[in-house]
Amino acid sequence: MGESGVTVAQALRDAASSLEAASDTARLDAELLMAEALGVTRSELLLRHMADASPPGFAGLLARRQAQEPVAYILGRQEFYGRAFAVSPAVLIPRADSECVVQAALDACADWPAGPGRVLDCGTGSGALLLTLLAERPGAEGIGIERSSAAAKVACTNAEALGLGQRAQILKRDWNKARWREGLGRFDLILANPPYVEDNAQLAPSVRGFEPPEALFAGAEGLDDYRILLPQLAELLWENGAIVLEIGTTQADAVREIAQSAGFISELRKDLGGRPRALILRLGLGKGG
Repeated sequence: MGESGVTVAQALRDAASSLEAASDTARLDAELLMAEALGVTRSELLLRHMADASPPGFAGLLARRQAQEPVAYILGRQEFYGRAFAVSPAVLIPRADSECVVQAALDACADWPAGPGRVLDCGTGSGALLLTLLAERPGAEGIGIERSSAAAKVACTNAEALGLGQRAQILKRDWNKARWREGLGRFDLILANPPYVEDNAQLAPSVRGFEPPEALFAGAEGLDDYRILLPQLAELLWENGAIVLEIGTTQADAVREIAQSAGFISELRKDLGGRPRALILRLGLGKGG
């Protein structure tokens, strides 16, 4: 049972109790960290290892979570749309709410006989949106633009791991700078999950303290990047193409107005919790849909 005499089951109970102040999913967090320390899956942990000795590496992982570090950063990976993505503090952690953006994108091109030929992802981060879309639509090719070199490396790692390295190109570009669109061409589908958090927003310590601020914050209203990016996208979109934006849950009306001013009509999509989460934009007469 090891020097400590503590079983995995006992260690999990103690860990879950110690994490209650730091996490709404204390038991799950403890199980994921224990599985990592043992080098097994969570299912294997629960089925076969509860009576084993608690491994010495568990304490260090637990201490990091007690300090509010997100589990995904501790593990170095996060599941999204049924696939595992490498993550690091250079990228936002993909969230289940963003799966709505992928579904909205798939719906937007569902009636296209050839599917989306070319896809652009603005602010690709880990590559979760772009790479998921490409994995779901094998005929598509895509470009992800990212201003952070460290984040771009994570996206490239994920593209290779998912076998999409030949169909996904990651470029270091910044839509705040002139000439970022040069050489990109036009696209059937554009995805964008720009920063949209208000500068003074109340965030969980695990978010404000660990996730990259440049990927989170966008001015007093959280709208700065929409105002910069949206007017530039029409020239990158084929006439019958579509743009799918992730938005904050209170931003639907404001972002629709920005999109309308840029010449787009819009369709709102909600996430599984019934909250506004994505806008599908198409070139139109500038009147909101």
